[in-house]
Amino acid sequence: MRFLLRRFGFYCVAAWVAVTLNFFLPRLMPGDPATALFARFKGRLAPEAMDALRQTFGLTHAPLWQQYGTYLGHALRGDFGLSVAYFPAPVAHVIGGGLVWTLFLAGSAVVISFALGTLLGVAAAWWRRGRVDAILPPLLVFAGALPYFWLAMVVLYVLGFTLRWFPLGHAYSDALVPSWSPAFAADVAAHAALPVGTIVIATLGGWLLSMRNTMITVLGSDYVALARAKGLPPARVVLRYAARNALLPSVTGFGMALGFVLGGSLLTEVVFSYPGQGYLLVQAVRNQDYPLMQGIFLVITLAVLGANWLVDVVSLWLDPRIRDAAA
Repeated sequence: MRFLLRRFGFYCVAAWVAVTLNFFLPRLMPGDPATALFARFKGRLAPEAMDALRQTFGLTHAPLWQQYGTYLGHALRGDFGLSVAYFPAPVAHVIGGGLVWTLFLAGSAVVISFALGTLLGVAAAWWRRGRVDAILPPLLVFAGALPYFWLAMVVLYVLGFTLRWFPLGHAYSDALVPSWSPAFAADVAAHAALPVGTIVIATLGGWLLSMRNTMITVLGSDYVALARAKGLPPARVVLRYAARNALLPSVTGFGMALGFVLGGSLLTEVVFSYPGQGYLLVQAVRNQDYPLMQGIFLVITLAVLGANWLVDVVSLWLDPRIRDAAA
């Protein structure tokens, strides 16, 4: 418990540094959200409205330390101001709308890719030089080496545009209203099939190779040889002795990937016009929407820190050596 609390304190300090950088960096950049919004109106807004816009976005002439204190108070309440690109919608509302779709799309893809790649890596290492080990690793590595945006566009053109097996884009059909109904769930799944499939194809080879190589090293260790000499069932040797220890590096990578899920798969969401965090980030950069960029960067940072802390918890449970060192 002391180890987890110490790590949690470290992540809290890292979160405070991220929040501080998130406050100062936009203020070091030229211009401000009010100027960007004023430019969007192309002269249709009176110059006298600039002061009102700056007050709306919380831009004051107060001392910097006072602005920092106000920003921290608002950030702790989840208030990141108003979005320029989606004015006058609050940033928290805009991020919340994209967060649901990002968690569904990228989260599902990462979990499927990690689980399937790990299982295939265990199989390839256990039946080394067999058909699985001879065919799948080079094939999946080749698929992962292809430019992702090209792979996504090819899949979209062939399966979506030419064969019309899947929808071309968006999260659901325009004719449907979001609801907890089987018809809406089926439509959402159909729209997510191509984006999720392309992410899985592009990332599956990495998980497979990582688990396979670590598994081969673990299978050559003394305690695995002892388990085999004791006559334990092969399934128990693979899962209890070899795979559990070989899983530690993959769990760390999975935690990092899970943290970056909240950033959205930018290329995926752009190619498939999927309304997630990555698509919102592109819109924020295009419209110089500093409040929205601040909110998205902060969400990504906190998600990565939280995922790393969960990895520490899982690693502590998986590896007795960490528990002994912590004790």
